Amino acid sequence: MKSKPATEKVQGEEKSSFPTWLIRISWGAAVFMLVLMTALVIYRAPVVFSAFYPEENPEPTHEAIDASLPMAGDASLPHFSPEVQMISVNRDTNTHTIIPSKARTEPTTYRVQKGDSLFGIASKYDLKPESVLWANYATLNDDPHSISVGQDLVIPPIDGILYTWKEGDTIEQVASEFEANPSDILNWSGNKLDVTNPVVETETEIMIPDGWREFQQWVVETYWRPNAGASQTIAGPGGCTISGGGAYGTGYFVWPAVNHFLSGNDYWSGHLGIDIAAGEGAAIYAADSGVVVYAGPIGGGYGNMIMIDHGNGYHSLYAHLSVVSVYCGQSVYQGNVIGLAGSTGNSTGAHLHFEIRLNGGFINPWYVLP
Repeated sequence: MKSKPATEKVQGEEKSSFPTWLIRISWGAAVFMLVLMTALVIYRAPVVFSAFYPEENPEPTHEAIDASLPMAGDASLPHFSPEVQMISVNRDTNTHTIIPSKARTEPTTYRVQKGDSLFGIASKYDLKPESVLWANYATLNDDPHSISVGQDLVIPPIDGILYTWKEGDTIEQVASEFEANPSDILNWSGNKLDVTNPVVETETEIMIPDGWREFQQWVVETYWRPNAGASQTIAGPGGCTISGGGAYGTGYFVWPAVNHFLSGNDYWSGHLGIDIAAGEGAAIYAADSGVVVYAGPIGGGYGNMIMIDHGNGYHSLYAHLSVVSVYCGQSVYQGNVIGLAGSTGNSTGAHLHFEIRLNGGFINPWYVLP
């Protein structure tokens, strides 16, 4: 017996055997499930995506924890509440280690380098050049031009006299000798003296703060043209016999080198001139018109030197020259090239030592240079 077909043809079409209401319920359920699944996907999307793209600073989750239950491995500690307020002083860290931040109390040693001057060395240690000169009498013999490359100089800790104690010395006598205050010697910490019983062992070095002493000036004498009203002494290979007449100065000076700044000693009591920056072979000019009264090598550490008498009480002096381009007795005029810079004599590098003298005395060249 053949089974009955599920559908029947009505007017040439197939007619479903399922009831219409059942089909509608099925479609409604499908639509409902689709809407429900879409809502769930939208609602859970942040959680799903957070697993693949975590936030940089996710909010911490807070879960209720029973505080009465001890955590595994934790110990119960009493609550600490300080009764006294802590007070402290902030201290900044000092990272500068090249030069000690505290004052020196002991002498140190400096090895002279090319281009050094006593003035420059003293400036590095914030000292007066006299203090360095006095501390090195055995080496320099009070002559600041006597420094040379490779010398070891003693650098005192402060300004004053570094003195070696002799048998029979007293604080009062030593202070008087060097125009110092006895209490300064006693109270300076570097001397390590017992103020109640200041006993100093012989040959002990002590510092005399702000002490002062006379020292020998190593300078060449002033040479004069005839009829200058002063005695004339011509000495050394650069001297000559000068006839009368010749050029006279204007009374105003120009810089004797292209550079208008220093490269060594300034004017001070142990150095009665200025060291003007001038490289080896640089042109040197007459600062004013006059007659050359010395031209050539000379002692005293000056090396090759030129001195000009300006005929009005002024003299100008140019030292350490590599070349002398004028001769003794010659008239020169302001701005003429008279020689070339060098490092002859006592010098650690090429420069021009320049002096101005008035009526035989020294004046600071800064007073007359423009």
